[in-house]
Amino acid sequence: MTVPAATSVRSLLQVRDLRVSYGEGASAVPAVRGVDLTLGAGQTLGIAGESGCGKSTLALALLRLLPPTARLSGEVLLDGEDVLAMRWGRLRAVRWAGASIVFQGAMHSLNAVHRVGEQIAEPLLVHGRATEGAATRRSVELLEQVGLPAGRAGAYPHELSGGQRQRVMIAMALACDPQLIVADEPTTALDVMIQAQILRLITELVTDQDIGLLMISHDLAVLAETCDRLAVMYAGRVVEEGPAQEVYDAAVHPYGRALSAAFPRIGDPSSRRSPRGLPGDPPDPLALPDGCAFRPRCPVALDACGPDEPLLREASAGRWAACVRVEREDV
Repeated sequence: MTVPAATSVRSLLQVRDLRVSYGEGASAVPAVRGVDLTLGAGQTLGIAGESGCGKSTLALALLRLLPPTARLSGEVLLDGEDVLAMRWGRLRAVRWAGASIVFQGAMHSLNAVHRVGEQIAEPLLVHGRATEGAATRRSVELLEQVGLPAGRAGAYPHELSGGQRQRVMIAMALACDPQLIVADEPTTALDVMIQAQILRLITELVTDQDIGLLMISHDLAVLAETCDRLAVMYAGRVVEEGPAQEVYDAAVHPYGRALSAAFPRIGDPSSRRSPRGLPGDPPDPLALPDGCAFRPRCPVALDACGPDEPLLREASAGRWAACVRVEREDV
């Protein structure tokens, strides 16, 4: 079931019944199970969930960056063209130019033996967007655009701080003027001050350049501050989707509420003095329970939560949740 876009802006990205598994036959591990998403130009969509819920697999699937063991089905429409059906040459042309990705852990994503300016210029040269001299000048402009001095272009990754390396990754993602940027945990391992700077930078770039941003994080507070809309994933499925601040403040799905409650609220002494976690662990993808996958951990589970897995249903205007309580008065 495709969740409709929140506004009437042009759809940049449409994900329809995306399924990803690793391996084959009875031992195949289902990582993403029928995800539907829509993102418009100039919009930001956050994807949240615990480790193992399928967030990063989803991000990599959007540009077919998964290993050969992955099996994909469904549609990933980038400006109307299905990424999953593209021939290799077309896919190579779309990466960086049509859509780019900012990976978590910039130190592991950058080439340690090449200067960062060269790495920013590389996609421009590969895609024939500039001559070598023009690409070098453009790499300096991009560094300045993300708040780094021009002189940093001659630095190696190990000579930069974590926040500076993350800015380099963002500059690389912007090099070929893509329509879509996928940011997978872009502030992982950064201190709170640098994290705030990176998030502010990303938000400003989306607004100024009218690009679409899909940001992945386990931190609902970060996504609520940065994104227009928020989708919460559990066991490979989207279980809630809606305006980011509304999902963070008043989630409809019990898992969304538990995830939100796990983060202390600034200015709320009660949340700091009585932090709430979520007992138990996410289910084994090879042994998912009948009905709602969250049922074994859900504090308000009902008999009606099984045996069928609930579908996304409209809980209110612009709000969707995969919970049987959506149909009841006690949501």
